Amino acid sequence: EALKKWWQENGKQQLVSVFVVLGGLVGWNFYQSSEQESLNAASDLYEEILSLTIKDQNETLSNSDRENIISYSQQLREEHPASSYASFGSLFAAAAEVENRNLEQAEILLNWILENSSGGVFTKTEEGLLLTTKLRLGRVLLAQGDAERALDFINTVDPKEFETGFAELRGDIYVALDQPNEARDAYSVAQQAGSNSDALRMKIQELAN
Repeated sequence: EALKKWWQENGKQQLVSVFVVLGGLVGWNFYQSSEQESLNAASDLYEEILSLTIKDQNETLSNSDRENIISYSQQLREEHPASSYASFGSLFAAAAEVENRNLEQAEILLNWILENSSGGVFTKTEEGLLLTTKLRLGRVLLAQGDAERALDFINTVDPKEFETGFAELRGDIYVALDQPNEARDAYSVAQQAGSNSDALRMKIQELAN
């Protein structure tokens, strides 16, 4: 009789609580499964981009390769915008747009990466992605003939381990601004940071001449 009375008073409430807990577990498992499926789909698209991008030494990207990279990257941004795959895919797409001489679109893609990668705690890889993006954006701005804007932009960046690239870019910008002394100093910083590229040596030699 006591059990019957307890059940009448509390049984339904307990059942509701159980169903709520079970429903939450089922919902969480479904969410986890959906997240994994979404991640797998994003990974597959990124693999397609890599398969098109990675070529043998003497191979170059065809027009159709570049268009496919751009298309897959757009799909990643539309369907998986919060994933790292979308950001890395956009980096490859921006490079394809540069090869297509579509610098304005390359700038848009690089800015998309920066705008959609802020506000989180980044891993070492993601930090490298952001610095690479900023370096390439600076080069795109310079290639568009906007040296002043390129200089203003990279002066806001802490280059960290990318000091060689940013210092060399700063030198290129100063050359474009017809400021050879500043360019020489920037190239010197790039060398001191560890760059021994033939291209950098040629730039320094051209300034000396």
